[in-house]
Amino acid sequence: MSSGPLSGIKVIDASTILAGPLACQILGDYGAEVLKIEHPTKPDGMRGHGPSVDGVPIWWKEIARNKRTLGLSLSADDGADIFRALVAQADVVVENFRPGTLERWGLGPDVLLAINPRLILVRVTGFGQSGPYASRAGFGTLAESMSGFAHLTGQPDGPPTLPAFGLADSICGIAASSAISMALLARERSGEGQVIDLDLLSPIMTAVGPGPTVYQQTGSVGMRHGNRSTNNAPRNTYRTSDDHWVAISTSAQAIAERVLTLVGHPEVIDEPWFAAGNTRAEHADELDEMVGSWIGARTRDEVVEAFTEAGAAIAPIYSAKEIVEDPHIRETEMLTEVDDDDFGPLLQHNVMWRMSTTPGAIRFTGRPHGADTDAVLDDLGIGADLRAELRTRGVIS
Repeated sequence: MSSGPLSGIKVIDASTILAGPLACQILGDYGAEVLKIEHPTKPDGMRGHGPSVDGVPIWWKEIARNKRTLGLSLSADDGADIFRALVAQADVVVENFRPGTLERWGLGPDVLLAINPRLILVRVTGFGQSGPYASRAGFGTLAESMSGFAHLTGQPDGPPTLPAFGLADSICGIAASSAISMALLARERSGEGQVIDLDLLSPIMTAVGPGPTVYQQTGSVGMRHGNRSTNNAPRNTYRTSDDHWVAISTSAQAIAERVLTLVGHPEVIDEPWFAAGNTRAEHADELDEMVGSWIGARTRDEVVEAFTEAGAAIAPIYSAKEIVEDPHIRETEMLTEVDDDDFGPLLQHNVMWRMSTTPGAIRFTGRPHGADTDAVLDDLGIGADLRAELRTRGVIS
């Protein structure tokens, strides 16, 4: 694809579950040439994540799209030699081994940047390359726990609650794609590459909000409030008469006024406490009763239509089935069908943002383990006889 903003950029994805691969998926979606490196006998665990059909993993088809695949052992001397040869031609390397692992294999930043001074090396770990926790195993669940997210999520009288999906990893992966874009821009100005030290904890801790700053200044620690917010009200999920759920937000004062007018309680708008979100939140029980009783007497379609006509903010709470069936999502191609060798037309999330002159694209879906090993190594001048020997010794697959 010549129109992608990253066309011509070569990326080596030497990472596994989930942040690094997502970052590289995004880069590939926008035109980068991505080479996925996996161990010859222990491929990326993402191949085993999520549902599969007849043994073919569905999630892999998306997270590994637009990536060629190479089976290569970096811990083997010959494998490290091949990796160094690939790095010499690369713009970006993304890895998520524990700190010190690349160095132990003779592939540390000093070595790689000596080979290719323009290289951008992205090191994704749980807790960063230094500090007391650097050597700990890092997973998104741990970042979700330590970031304050779990502490703030759940019912007031219930336990801290973890997300049912890879939230911290996904936030980190998107952050990594942003960091790489910045580094590529900086390289255009300086001509030099650099190392990006990115941990799972920092991006989600930022997303959770200014809790540490609030604590430092006030000594106050936020607690769980279920679906409510301490910043505004009414803000909750509400059941409709046909047993669906909707969510509303009143972050803007004008929206809050429209909601209470719609549900038949314009009198509260004149209350002094209604004039600000945080004081409205102190009356959440009262406001939820007003809103909830009105919504509970109507079907979801009736509620959404009435809120929309009133200019109030509302959204139905969707399952995957309802996401697929939503006319706006389909018409705007937030989901798109991609031809796949195993599934035929395969529905996937589309590229994440729309660029008017350099659009992204899904060129192909995730490929089998080691599908491109021979082609990649042939490009490096490694002939069939040597490849056969390396394959016999488990260096490649």
